[in-house]
Amino acid sequence: KKPLHAVTMVKDEKAFQGWRVDKSSSVDTLFTKSFKNQSGIILDFGEHLTGYFTFKLDLVRGVSDAPTRFKFTFGEVPAEINTPFDPFDADLSRAWLQDEIVTVPEMPATVTIPRRLAFRYVKIELLGTSRYFDFKIADAFCKATTSAKTTPTKLAPTTNPMLVQIDQIGQNTLKECMQTVYEDGPKRDRRLWIGDLYLESLANTQSFKNHSLTKRCLYLLAGLSTEGGDLPSNVFETPTPHNQKGAPFLFEYSLLYNATLLEYLKATNDRVTALELWKVAKKQMENPKKYLLENGLFDAEIAAKNGWWLFVDWKEGLDKQTAVQGIIIMTMKNTYELAQLLGKEKEVAELPALIDKMTKAAKMYLYDAEKGYFTSGKDRQVSYAAQAWMIMSEVANKEEGQKALKNIQLYDKTIQPGGPYLMHYYIEAMIKVGMNEEAKNELVRFWGGMVQKGADTFWEVYDPNNDFISPYRFYPINSYCHAWSCTPVYFIRKYPDIFQK
Repeated sequence: KKPLHAVTMVKDEKAFQGWRVDKSSSVDTLFTKSFKNQSGIILDFGEHLTGYFTFKLDLVRGVSDAPTRFKFTFGEVPAEINTPFDPFDADLSRAWLQDEIVTVPEMPATVTIPRRLAFRYVKIELLGTSRYFDFKIADAFCKATTSAKTTPTKLAPTTNPMLVQIDQIGQNTLKECMQTVYEDGPKRDRRLWIGDLYLESLANTQSFKNHSLTKRCLYLLAGLSTEGGDLPSNVFETPTPHNQKGAPFLFEYSLLYNATLLEYLKATNDRVTALELWKVAKKQMENPKKYLLENGLFDAEIAAKNGWWLFVDWKEGLDKQTAVQGIIIMTMKNTYELAQLLGKEKEVAELPALIDKMTKAAKMYLYDAEKGYFTSGKDRQVSYAAQAWMIMSEVANKEEGQKALKNIQLYDKTIQPGGPYLMHYYIEAMIKVGMNEEAKNELVRFWGGMVQKGADTFWEVYDPNNDFISPYRFYPINSYCHAWSCTPVYFIRKYPDIFQK
């Protein structure tokens, strides 16, 4: 992939994160003239790429009598190119940020930056050279990588143009995250997480259909489970496959492994893999029982005290009891369905009774029948997360689910979704209870909002009212191509009667 043109970036408070991009000049100027007067040039590749950046240097005059030093800054979005990285005081490693100092000892030379990068824009600055010779950058390109090998079918011609655009950007997001595993984000957190695996596999089934990648990820996670059978929340492939030592295990992610395995079996009919991984899936059903109170409610506080990480959503202050209750019920149903397909239901014969007990407990203790929505925790918190997972688990029937999703919008203290991950389940919950038009409108509002702000891949976190939101206290370190944001591809293609008419 080659850069399309050179651009200038201009401060603009109306643009996303305060920077807009203006076309500047042809890249031919870079490749034909001395670079000494072009330091600070910004190249635009026209699309988000994941891969390896190479540049070629040729002499224009004289002999290279000293090393030449460059600074490269790669950005997924314009603000990454223009926001100073230092002094750095964020919650993640400074090394995730994509700036590289490259010293070239002599010319001519062809240099490939060893680090794999994820970017659309690259800024090239000259830090030091000799006055006794001159040179040009004769070429620059990226060898892009992905394991997405097919072209998804076109949408129906009746599809709203904004939804066509959202689908294409969702494909771009998924494609970039489909490397040797489903990556969380190709710039940051370049590893496999179970929660992202589930959502990516759903989108993949409706688009690229690279089921061998899903299979590989399922085996990798299984192979790195603990001696007791617990699945790590995330795993790395290099230098040898390993999990993140010392990191907390993520409670609901381990359960979503079973949902992923079920979807894989349905998509491929690969019973050999499903049977081989069945023991791993069955083991994940042991942990919920450890934290189940006599009344059938999940004890989120005790689970957390015992070292489990309960995620559910990037939203500060979210009470997670009700949502996790729903996740347990849904994944128990997934596991029992998987068992039936494999002829293993006798091995999990206790699940139907547990599902019934937890469902009744949720209706008895978590549902406010007078107000028509579900609450969570001691303070009876009201949230989108609680309603979504009570619907996903089918604790709420169609009528109750519709009522709950409508009523929480009238309550001024409702905890809103914190990002694309929960938005997926909120939209799926709407579809599940027949709020199809509302689901379509919400998908266009949320993901379309990113499109209108210039996204060419979808972001890890997004708040329509805060362009600078970051879970890490520094927005350039956010992932602007993130796995869990790709799921419009799943909705638009799985439900054509809703999204393609």
